[in-house]
Amino acid sequence: MKKLLFNFIDGCRELAIELERSLTRIPAIAPDSGGDGELKKCEFLEHYLREQGVTNLERIDITDGRVAAGIRPNLIASIPGMDDTLPRLWIISHLDVVPPGEAKLWHSNPWELVEKNGKIYGRGVEDNQQGLTSAVLSALALIKNKITPRRTIKLLFAADEECASNYGIAALLKRDDELIATGKAPLFRMTDMAVIPDGGDSKGETIEVAEKHLLWIKFTTHGKQTHGSRPDEGVNAFIGGCDLALSLRHELSTRFDRRDPLFEPPCSTFEPTKKEANVPNTNTIPGEDVFSMDIRILPCYTVNEVLSEVERVIDRVQTTWRVHITYNIEQSVESKPTAADAPIVTMLTSAINDVFGRAARPIGIGGGTVGAFLRNRGIDAAVWSKLDDTAHNPNEYAIVDNILDDAKVMALLAVA
Repeated sequence: MKKLLFNFIDGCRELAIELERSLTRIPAIAPDSGGDGELKKCEFLEHYLREQGVTNLERIDITDGRVAAGIRPNLIASIPGMDDTLPRLWIISHLDVVPPGEAKLWHSNPWELVEKNGKIYGRGVEDNQQGLTSAVLSALALIKNKITPRRTIKLLFAADEECASNYGIAALLKRDDELIATGKAPLFRMTDMAVIPDGGDSKGETIEVAEKHLLWIKFTTHGKQTHGSRPDEGVNAFIGGCDLALSLRHELSTRFDRRDPLFEPPCSTFEPTKKEANVPNTNTIPGEDVFSMDIRILPCYTVNEVLSEVERVIDRVQTTWRVHITYNIEQSVESKPTAADAPIVTMLTSAINDVFGRAARPIGIGGGTVGAFLRNRGIDAAVWSKLDDTAHNPNEYAIVDNILDDAKVMALLAVA
């Protein structure tokens, strides 16, 4: 059976490139980043899958009035297994992509796929169309060869992964809560397991089983605007904001200083990132200043512990500079780990060894994936792919052989 699956996938090279080409032509950018969502891309994929013989499809649309269609789509393709009592396997990729960024840094149109020397270039070709395309190929390998897996396979093509998943996996789990409350069957079962091809390394040797807690905060420092020559008559919000940013970075790093070699870097990180414009001219002292922080916390701490320390620092800065500081939590996710010996990790390790002849190892990451949402529900999730990690970069690329090899790993998981 393995030979049959691998031969089929090896014969799908052009199909994989053309699917990637079609997907790349459809920008699927969240409204948070100035886009109109994923609907057109989802509709294309739904039609494509039906044409290829994947007919067990379900759409779960989440209302979002910020996009023209008013919805953010989540598409599920199911391949029923022989034994529905076995844990079901989910392969979860996402439809949305990030904006291209600075056009001058691209060597080609980011929305037109370019193939060169075994690589394909374009926005989204790796993040997350590589995983999406590999998942499709693995499903086609089963369906076209009339192979019924032992367990049911569920492919989820989710919305909104790049912007907190509030219209994707988080919304689906919230919907599950509502279904359970009314006595109906939820989408996810506690016995399910998931593979998320949305992170990895160039050799395919690392399986992400844990994530740092994620905390994004926007801070607003309020002072009193005045002329630049009369600082005595105002309160400089910019100075207060600068002190806050530097103090939080230093004091949080000192307070939460444990290290865990599972992660790289092996520590919690507290980074000021986005700085918003205050006054437009040089000779005005700003009365308001805004910046954001990206905080990644080792699982040995809690988000609430960090927030308590944040408030302590705020109190001191307010007193020192006579400012008033407010903050808004833009994203907060705590993530439980998947055990390194969980069945999905063991199965994935075996499949990787079968395809690549390498022993994979479990790791933790500082980035966030949809795995955190599933793990917090008690569903074991492993994030894996073989890639060069060009996500969000100009001239993003995917290696075509990686798409095929990832599909082979997924196919082996499907028949395990």
